[in-house]
Amino acid sequence: MNLYSICVRRLLVLHCLVMAASAQMASPPASATKPPPVPYASVSQLNLMLSQLEQVSQATQADLAKLRIEKWKTDSNTKRGTQADVESIQRNLQMALPEIIGQLRASPENIVTTFKLYHNLDALYDVLGPVVESAGAFGPRDEFQSMQNDFTALERSRRDLAERMESLASAKEGELTQLRGQVRELQAAAVPPTPPKKVVVDDTQPEKKPVKKKSATKSTKPAPPSTTQKSGTTTPSPPPQQTQTQPQL
Repeated sequence: MNLYSICVRRLLVLHCLVMAASAQMASPPASATKPPPVPYASVSQLNLMLSQLEQVSQATQADLAKLRIEKWKTDSNTKRGTQADVESIQRNLQMALPEIIGQLRASPENIVTTFKLYHNLDALYDVLGPVVESAGAFGPRDEFQSMQNDFTALERSRRDLAERMESLASAKEGELTQLRGQVRELQAAAVPPTPPKKVVVDDTQPEKKPVKKKSATKSTKPAPPSTTQKSGTTTPSPPPQQTQTQPQL
């Protein structure tokens, strides 16, 4: 993984985290919504880098215009391919690069614009390298030396921008830590503390209600045999006579 991929991955993650933390914060007053001013040292460093990059761009355009690719000692396919690369580099240096530089001057610490500029320099570096190699292999020595100097200067500008991206990443980490602390403070202030629960103990005993007894169910029993009381003696009643039924013959 190259330096560009590492820087992009790191700054993108930090940028997303900072934006998420900022979204969780309560809306500040109108006077506090303005972004903080960019430090003077950061602006001075960026202006110096961009001025050097513009000088590199102008020198590269002048040296590309001096190339006589049609006189190189190589086949026609290599000449056409190199000429197409030169035209692509010239369009970038004349149109795309100045636009991005202007955007970054307007917003010196804008992460997205910084990515865009580094990506553009990385693309120029990848295309300019083969042109320099072809100039050294097939062109005169003076053309190769001029293009080699431009290539070295572009690499220096790309390296300086990568170091600035690393510094921005460290600054964003500090900003993210600060935003997290503010979010925790706001959340703690917005949620009131839960009052302790009161437990009420009722020690008064309720009055006991009398329990109603169920009346016993009278059982129906056969009456005992009647007796005749006579002068203190009890004469048992004769048993009932049973009617005998004679069988019919």
